[in-house]
Amino acid sequence: GGTNHPLSLLKLVLALLGMLKCFLLTGNEPLTILPLTSEMEEAAIKAHYKVCDRLKLEKKQRRMCRRDPGVAETLMEAISMSALECQYQFRFERWNCTLEGRYRASLLKRGFKETAFLFAISSAGLTHAMAKACSAGRMERCTCDEAPDLENREAWQWGGCGDNLKYSNKFVKEFLGRKPNKDLRARVDFHNNLVGMKVIKAGVETTCKCHGVSGSCTVRTCWRQLSPFHEIGKQLKQKYETSLKVGSTTNEATGEGDISPPKKSIPGHSDQIPRTTDLVYIDDSPSFCMMSRYSPGTSGRKCYKDKNCDSICCGRGHNTQSRVVTRPCQCQVRWCCYVECKQCTQREEVYTCKD
Repeated sequence: GGTNHPLSLLKLVLALLGMLKCFLLTGNEPLTILPLTSEMEEAAIKAHYKVCDRLKLEKKQRRMCRRDPGVAETLMEAISMSALECQYQFRFERWNCTLEGRYRASLLKRGFKETAFLFAISSAGLTHAMAKACSAGRMERCTCDEAPDLENREAWQWGGCGDNLKYSNKFVKEFLGRKPNKDLRARVDFHNNLVGMKVIKAGVETTCKCHGVSGSCTVRTCWRQLSPFHEIGKQLKQKYETSLKVGSTTNEATGEGDISPPKKSIPGHSDQIPRTTDLVYIDDSPSFCMMSRYSPGTSGRKCYKDKNCDSICCGRGHNTQSRVVTRPCQCQVRWCCYVECKQCTQREEVYTCKD
């Protein structure tokens, strides 16, 4: 029971969005650490298995989830991080990463640019979260990155705890399954998943600290860190803007399908063959202006005058409402240990799209 279709990862991500509230911890009581008994360990394992079973994973994915108690937690973290970043990147656009109910199901059935971004941000989120979970000690099967591969190893002493991208890439690729051969949509989804992973890899940075007499840098302790996920989201949004529409051709030598430029030329697009770092799509996106199976439309959406009202409101115009708001202002830090603010009242204008 392998996982051959990359859609399974995004289905998992979207399904789990509705489950996040069930896993949020509330309250401010101090955490008490108690010694684990065999009964408690057994109960913890059963609880972990139950989470994995509720995710409606395919057989291989469920096995991967169960084999390490940290996987389910990491999946939840990846889902939350990816969804929030998607909503942030599209906050000023007609489609603002609406993933509720029927909208997400309809989006997944089509190969839009927006769907391409969802696949990329989801695989990037899982790759990022897994690498961080390893270095944070939350996984049993991985720890810090242990392969420095740096120049001048004598002068560079490996230290700290690097994010384990090597293990993370291996896990996510196994989780996604093999590359599909014939179905164009499956190949496009798989391609976009890999784009997300490649953006993570390209953003790895080496962080160093100096050690030596009087601050000299005779010895440096270095470790690898991933870029902040917000930077990953920004790069993927740029790739969304320059994504390429593709069709399908058959490789005569192997008999397998290849992704290629569409047969008909598209205004504003070149007939270039997509690179492995390009997001690709097969269906033209709807306008997202009016309510449809893909989005609730933009009626009533808040917009920003002189910035995006014309675009978001699709030429329908916008309503202006004046309101009085009170916010903290002129804040100062007081020793020790609080922030003191005044309350300032001001009138502001709120703009919303007309029906």
